[in-house]
Amino acid sequence: MSSWKKAAKANQKTHKERHQPEARKHLGLLEKKKDYKKRADDYHEKGATLKLLRKRTLDKNPDEFYHHMINSRVKNGEHHELEKEDKLTPQQLKLMQTQDLKYVNMKRTVETRRIQRLQSQLHMTDVADSTPNTHTFFVDKGEEKNFDIAKRLDTHPALINRKCNRPRLSDINKLSLPEVEQVIHSTKKIKQKTYNELSKRIEREKQLTVVQQTIELKRHLQNTKVLKPKKIHAGTADTPPVFKFQFMRKK
Repeated sequence: MSSWKKAAKANQKTHKERHQPEARKHLGLLEKKKDYKKRADDYHEKGATLKLLRKRTLDKNPDEFYHHMINSRVKNGEHHELEKEDKLTPQQLKLMQTQDLKYVNMKRTVETRRIQRLQSQLHMTDVADSTPNTHTFFVDKGEEKNFDIAKRLDTHPALINRKCNRPRLSDINKLSLPEVEQVIHSTKKIKQKTYNELSKRIEREKQLTVVQQTIELKRHLQNTKVLKPKKIHAGTADTPPVFKFQFMRKK
């Protein structure tokens, strides 16, 4: 930079922005030109938008059709958007968008085998114990008042309602086992955990089946040789969509 430019810049006067007068300090900071420019541009932009919308409203054809007419409804004076046809869970949608049919089929097969393995471990003893017992005891007259079923069956009182795996007290005393209540509580806890896992596996396998059937149906609908079918029921998280295809005679 030349010396005369440096001298000119050194002697340049620094202009300061004008502040709000003392009598108008209660109104806040003084609006600068850049602030006024932003406010003016925003005002004119909104005015132009309202003018355009007013013009479109005046030029609108009342008999004109647009697709949003059939995708919305007015109930009790309120505008409502129609819900999507297929109500799938976010996990099902993500699976359909990121994976193919072979992967879904493989995961469903894995879940089915795990369900069969868990069911083979459970002998459904809770269902058997829930049925009413019709065992009849014959006692002498007057003895029914103080009759003790656990003592008669020679078992623990907590095991009376069980129809299977009901050991006698003599067999329990021969073994070095912990308290019977603790064993029963731990057994029920393990069994309940197994049943909870089984219910989750069944629900997972059901969702994978819906995803698999939906993907297969969409792939079949892409066939240009097949006429467009009629949709009977929309798809949900538990059931795939139902279509009615036109009968075509095979040669």
